[in-house]
Amino acid sequence: MKKLKLFLLTKSIGGYINFLSLVYPKKAQRLAYRFFSEPRTGKLSSENLPEVLKKARKREFRFDKYTFQSYSWQGNENTILLVHGWESNAARWEKLLKFLQKTGCTVVAIDAPAHGMTKEKEFNVPRYAEFIREAVSAFQPKAIIGHSIGGAATIYHQYKFQNTSIKKLVILGAPSDLQTIIDQYITLLSLNKRSVSLLENHLIAHFNMSVSEFSATTFAKTLEIDGLIVHDTGDVVVAFSEAEKIAGSWKNAQLIETKGLGHSLHDDALYQKIVDFLET
Repeated sequence: MKKLKLFLLTKSIGGYINFLSLVYPKKAQRLAYRFFSEPRTGKLSSENLPEVLKKARKREFRFDKYTFQSYSWQGNENTILLVHGWESNAARWEKLLKFLQKTGCTVVAIDAPAHGMTKEKEFNVPRYAEFIREAVSAFQPKAIIGHSIGGAATIYHQYKFQNTSIKKLVILGAPSDLQTIIDQYITLLSLNKRSVSLLENHLIAHFNMSVSEFSATTFAKTLEIDGLIVHDTGDVVVAFSEAEKIAGSWKNAQLIETKGLGHSLHDDALYQKIVDFLET
């Protein structure tokens, strides 16, 4: 029943955008981007903060007109930065955190734009990358671990800013191409060609980059640091082929193929492999 309701809702939204594209194209453009960039879940408040985040040292950062939340668990001088994915928040790292803390490292996690305790409504990868840069500047991590779209943002951050303090990246279940994400969104809402064109034009104007150019596979070609890419063959959120594309262009990266872990990739044995990679 829930799936049916979701299907009917998405098709109704798509039909409305398609109608507006004919009579009010600017409104259609705004709506198409809004539903693409605003997460439905993943927000937190001080009243519903998970226990693992209550125990962390909190620090709010400002970037331009935006603010974002960070959480840190103090250890030694070696720091690891955690970057979560779409409709999630920093609490998703609770299981991995236990493994990372055993190494003695300081661990820092941030909330993405429009997620967790970070205020605002719009999420996009370039802004997330700016948040990552601010966190890197403040905490000087030696490694970053990114999940899903957070993994893509991590690669984009390193491509754009070429931070020399970062020595290793761990990319979990990440998409490669923005075009793939756009195509899934178009299919979900059944958008017509006019609506698609309006959305793509907005993205070009917003980010000064075409949809086809925004690719983690392309960005990874420039990376000189070591990488560990992990992806499940049965991931129904992000296809395994996305990881293969990234791994194929990143000369210093290794790909770990898992089975049965899905998109979340929560697994003790995998977490130990991640720790081994970071400590090597």
